[in-house]
Amino acid sequence: MDIFDFLTMVGGLALFLYGMRVLGDGLKKASGGKMEHILEKLTSNKLMAVLLGAGVTAVIQSSSATTVMVVGFVNSGIMKLTQAVGVILGANVGTTVTAWILSLTEVNGTSFFLQLLKPTSFSPVLAIVGVILISMGKKNRQKDIGTIMVGFAVLMSGMNTMSSAVTPLASEPGFIKFLLAFSNPVLGMLVGLVLTAVIQSSSASIGILQALSVTGAVSYSTAIPIILGANIGACATSLISSVGANRNGRRAALIHLYFNLIKTITFMLVFYTINAVVDFAFMGQPASALGIAVIHTAFNVVSVILIFPVSAVLEKLVILTIPISEEEQKEDRQDKNELQLLDARFLGTPSFALEVCKSVAATMVDISREALFIAIDMLDHYDEESAKKVIELENIVDHYDDEIGSYLVKLSSRHLTERDSQQLSVLLHSIGDFERISDHAINIMESAREMSEKSLFFSRKAQEELSIYTGAIRDIVNTSVKVFQEEDLSLAAMIEPMEEVIDYLSVEVKKRHMKRLRKGKCTIEMGFVLSDITTNYERVSDHCSNIALSLLQLNEENFETHEYQEAIVEKNSKVFEANVRQMKERYQLPTKERDR
Repeated sequence: MDIFDFLTMVGGLALFLYGMRVLGDGLKKASGGKMEHILEKLTSNKLMAVLLGAGVTAVIQSSSATTVMVVGFVNSGIMKLTQAVGVILGANVGTTVTAWILSLTEVNGTSFFLQLLKPTSFSPVLAIVGVILISMGKKNRQKDIGTIMVGFAVLMSGMNTMSSAVTPLASEPGFIKFLLAFSNPVLGMLVGLVLTAVIQSSSASIGILQALSVTGAVSYSTAIPIILGANIGACATSLISSVGANRNGRRAALIHLYFNLIKTITFMLVFYTINAVVDFAFMGQPASALGIAVIHTAFNVVSVILIFPVSAVLEKLVILTIPISEEEQKEDRQDKNELQLLDARFLGTPSFALEVCKSVAATMVDISREALFIAIDMLDHYDEESAKKVIELENIVDHYDDEIGSYLVKLSSRHLTERDSQQLSVLLHSIGDFERISDHAINIMESAREMSEKSLFFSRKAQEELSIYTGAIRDIVNTSVKVFQEEDLSLAAMIEPMEEVIDYLSVEVKKRHMKRLRKGKCTIEMGFVLSDITTNYERVSDHCSNIALSLLQLNEENFETHEYQEAIVEKNSKVFEANVRQMKERYQLPTKERDR
């Protein structure tokens, strides 16, 4: 093997690793966070957790990504440690799918069907179609599928390049002697462990072993310990990700390590003890890419079948390693701060991280609404405990706004799809609007306090008008919360007519107050209070309008907020006016002007 063959081999390795990364990224984007949501929602049954762990890992082509996600789930409280055990067991099976795909390089035969199965036949086609989709595709999903195709083609190209470059090594005595050294079970296992830990992918290290197998110099006695070591080395990524996690997060990473240590050590003790007595004939035979895939899968499947019935032992083992602290014993999971869901580990899967942000923001939205409604209730009956509650809730909303905003800024630096980038922007603006709504809750509370301290009261007529106005504010806020949490576009389109009516009510309530003031039925001081309340109500409705328009903007190509506001009157004036009339009827102020 000369220097040029060596460079070709290194180049093939680079293409192989890059192709695997591109393929994995494309699969994650195409899943749009759905795989992670499945893990999050459907892991209460341990057998289902194993199957989901295997399925998700097979789809995203990375057991490391799955286990890192599990560490994040456990760390943030989304998933219990018991559920994590099943997913981690399944992930070890799912990761073996890659080896089967790579074994296609050994397909031989002259029939048309077998020729099609060869990577050299279909990879160029996938590459061409993939490039066309990436370059000309109008939808993100088309581009993601193109990325998957190109990634797969580059992966296979790298595999073929490596295999071709190492073929001359079959006649090199030094190379054969070098590989024979790894037939020592302990040494071979350590090589597989270190290689996998360095490149952080057991699929990649097994793929490299499969590429070397074309030389015929890799025997099963060499391949088996390297495969075993690769399983332990795959734990490096989850262990690194657990740094800085809470105790449960670190336990989840240790489950992955302990499972692979137990299955590897047990297999080596049993297998090599039997081999010493029986002397398996196949051990000296050259390993094939298909044979390596079979061993890799069989080892993991059998291990999962054997340990599944006693998987609780893994949980007990990690709890012995990291004992339950007094704080954990006292901790009430119901009172856990949902901000813990904003785990940095989820940033590696931007689509899912964005969904987590939406979930946390939904809680913030409910708190903001609660603060506003408590403040509104205080206009009828002020009490200091409610005032303290409003201040407390507003502080919580501020904290949520800061934490979610900071997390979204970090997420914005990741490789986002165009759709995700737009959603991030909408989410960032929406949480700002809801935070401002909680600020207006403070202002309304202060108006209620002023009325209480100065013993000020609205006339019965003013109370009735304000009650109707308040009902409109409650409705637009409730509608906006539903629009945000459920992304209901039909409801979002109703916000603008409601906001129009609220503006009308504000003018009308003030006008009627001025009439009563001239008749001596109300005071100037109450006029100032009423002005403060109506101003805050108007601002709240403006923020609700912003939230709805942001959602409509997200779902409309080349959308411009101001253009929409004009178009809703000009192009759809009949519909808009009908909606406004309907709202005015619902929130109609009393027609009589005398006090009751």
